[in-house]
Amino acid sequence: MKVVPLGAGQDVGRSCVLVTLGGKTVMFDCGMHMGYNDERRFPDFNYITTTGDFTSRIDAVVITHFHLDHCGALPHFTEQRGYHGPIYMTPPTKAICPILLEDYRKITVERKGETGFFTSQHIKDCMKKVVPLHLHETVWVDDELELRAYYAGHVLGAAMVYARCGNESVVYTGDYNMTPDRHLGAAWIEKVRPDVVITETTYGTTIRDSKRARERDFLEKVHSCVLRGGKVLIPCFALGRAQELCILIETYWERMGLKVPVYFSAGLTEKANRYYKLFINWTNQKIKESFVDRNPFDFKYIKPWNRDYVDLPGPMVLFATPGMLHIGTSLEVFKKWAPDERNMLIMPGYCVAGTVGAKVLSGMKVVDIDQYTQVNVNIDVQNLSFSAHADAKGIMELIRQASPRNVVLVHGEKSRMTYLKSKIMGEFGCPCYHPANGELLEIETSQDIKALMSDQLFQESWAKEQQRRQELQADGQVAEPITQLPVRGVLLLGDGGKRLPRLLDPSEFDLDQVPVVSGPNDNAPTGGDQQAPAGAIAESPAAMDESGTASDTVVFSTRKVFDEAAVAKRMGLDASADLSHAILAAISELLTIDSEQQVRDSKGADRSQTIEVGSSIKISAQPTDNDSLPALLVSWAWEEEELATQVLVIINRVLG
Repeated sequence: MKVVPLGAGQDVGRSCVLVTLGGKTVMFDCGMHMGYNDERRFPDFNYITTTGDFTSRIDAVVITHFHLDHCGALPHFTEQRGYHGPIYMTPPTKAICPILLEDYRKITVERKGETGFFTSQHIKDCMKKVVPLHLHETVWVDDELELRAYYAGHVLGAAMVYARCGNESVVYTGDYNMTPDRHLGAAWIEKVRPDVVITETTYGTTIRDSKRARERDFLEKVHSCVLRGGKVLIPCFALGRAQELCILIETYWERMGLKVPVYFSAGLTEKANRYYKLFINWTNQKIKESFVDRNPFDFKYIKPWNRDYVDLPGPMVLFATPGMLHIGTSLEVFKKWAPDERNMLIMPGYCVAGTVGAKVLSGMKVVDIDQYTQVNVNIDVQNLSFSAHADAKGIMELIRQASPRNVVLVHGEKSRMTYLKSKIMGEFGCPCYHPANGELLEIETSQDIKALMSDQLFQESWAKEQQRRQELQADGQVAEPITQLPVRGVLLLGDGGKRLPRLLDPSEFDLDQVPVVSGPNDNAPTGGDQQAPAGAIAESPAAMDESGTASDTVVFSTRKVFDEAAVAKRMGLDASADLSHAILAAISELLTIDSEQQVRDSKGADRSQTIEVGSSIKISAQPTDNDSLPALLVSWAWEEEELATQVLVIINRVLG
């Protein structure tokens, strides 16, 4: 398997990871970098090809959620660079993504005057290529490549994606949150055991304090600022943390009876409420239940923002977009309020390096907004993490849930990745990588074989493991819970179709009679009295093709040993009875009743009896001498393995 980050490799922003598995190539996310305004803001698509033929090289593009650092380059890639293949995203992401892209386009083109940027029509044409990806639904890109989405929390519609092609599989997490909040649930994934998990590491070295303590700290700081007459600026993105913090402020204002005005700047508020109502199933249970009585996103105390309010006297609270102070209303208001020490700036999320938000959080007292503007930062700056990213504990939990063979770290700072890498390798014992942008990572993969284990093998293996645990406890050692069960058996491979491989106990399969393949001229008898050796294949009508020519086949044979006295007693036979004949007669009768196949009895010249079922299954009594136990000899061709399994069940019923 090959993994190449085109963005988010030892960096945050511009998420874009190419994965080649089973001969298919998937692009996970196609984002932009908030810290750049030149060609570096988009991933380096020339790495894929310089001829522009992206469609033949990429089988699918998957977008995990609507944040611009994960989808911002999509119209550029599809409409300006020429990718025309399928794009997969969840329905909420498909609904919200074009709104944020258009909002970003307006700021970039209409306010900043940039040229050569994607247009509104490009966004519409891009969205026409999108195929919806629903939670837990398996979508086949083609006959070999499958995708499945899992709930990621983070924002409305965010998903982790499992992809599999042939024997190789990968989980790409995108951004996720393992802690439920006031409007979204926690991320979760099945134990899919992929070859690789590619996980974000935004907060890879952070273990957050309790959510309740953070909320209390946030509300106390906001309240203290407005009490002293200051203004509170809270930069956030229009969907996600904005709703989370608005719910928090709304309930606090109502409980405290505060009259200080609270505003929300984004014109997306009404649309956001519409989408939360439309996709209510993506929220947590509390929101779903309260939605029956009222829309919890119809806020009583939070009003729309007007640009004229920025110079009004007196305290106020403003939620302004975007969240990193790099463009838009939040940056405009910051320039006005930053010089006043009575005011407060609360940064609730992560800021990419190079943005004004990152500069302010680093402690800079004079910030260059652009080449013409400087701002004195006297405002009280607070960094309270309400980010919907998993912390170190959450990342470890996600890896534990998925149980991968390898881990690849992206979407984080290199120093944090290095620390987390050592922790992952120490705890899980699996290889861990953190490639840089443009660095090709090749990972060796192995093949799993799913097999049906026989009851006998499972019971014996379980008993041995229980005995081992008891011995450990007797020696005063701690016996870990049984999560893996070592077995020692015989593996019968399937045919690649409906018949799965089977794992049998050695006693259920005669190891001395391993199936042999012979062709029409191999091991052919040369004399009339010569017979094929045990376990080999003689030419028979079952091994003929339609032309009558002998063809290659595989025949299995096994011995079913039984206790003569016990079987005779159970069948009510005396010592003079022919036990072998009685057993074969009982088997023949049950097969006639239970099987739809024709059952034939035949006798040889030596009066030996054989039961034939189907075209290849034969059951006969094995001759015994003084040193051997009585047994039945059962043989069957590979093509009738399923019928043979039914026959063996009936034989076991007769023999007890």
